[in-house]
Amino acid sequence: MTRTWHTASVELVDGYPVRGADGVPTTSVPTARVAIEGGFAHLDIPDTGVVQVVSAPAIRLITYREEARS
Repeated sequence: MTRTWHTASVELVDGYPVRGADGVPTTSVPTARVAIEGGFAHLDIPDTGVVQVVSAPAIRLITYREEARS
């Protein structure tokens, strides 16, 4: 299965931080590539060098614009 990635902002529930671009744990990510798969969000945050995975209950909000279709 191929993941569908979206460029999005992500807000996590308190207590579920991920590593931000500066290396510091954060629950607010202004820009990341995000893919949802099987109840988990895969977060590819720029400049971290890794894809971080969080469970669906850790997500407060994911916001992205749908790409235009031709």
